[in-house]
Amino acid sequence: MTSRTRLDRVRASLGIAQLALQQIEDDLIADDVDGPVLAAILRELQEDIDVPGGLFSMLAQVVSTAARRAEQIEPDRDGNASCPLHEAAALITDNAGQRLNWAARSLDPQGDVA
Repeated sequence: MTSRTRLDRVRASLGIAQLALQQIEDDLIADDVDGPVLAAILRELQEDIDVPGGLFSMLAQVVSTAARRAEQIEPDRDGNASCPLHEAAALITDNAGQRLNWAARSLDPQGDVA
C-alpha cells in the first residue's frame, strides 16, 4: 500500500469522525440539554464504544500505536518521537478521561445514564 493511499484512508476516517463529532456537538448545544442529560452524553463518550474505556481510550490507543511505530523507525532510537507520543497517550487516558468523569459526576451525582 502506498503512503498516499494510507494518508487518503486516514483523511477519510478523520472526515467520518469529524461528522460524528459534529452531530454530538449539535446535541450538546440543544436547548433541552440539562445537567443529567449532559452527564449522560459525557458518560457515553467513556462507555458506549467497542474499546474499553471509551473514546479517550480509543484515541490513546491510536497514539500509542504511532509511538510504537516511531520507536522502530526513529533515527538513533533516541525517543525524540516516541516519548512525546507515549506521554500524549498517557495524558489522554489519565488526565482527559478522568476529568470527563469528574465533570459527569458533578453534573449528575446519581450517575443515572439516560
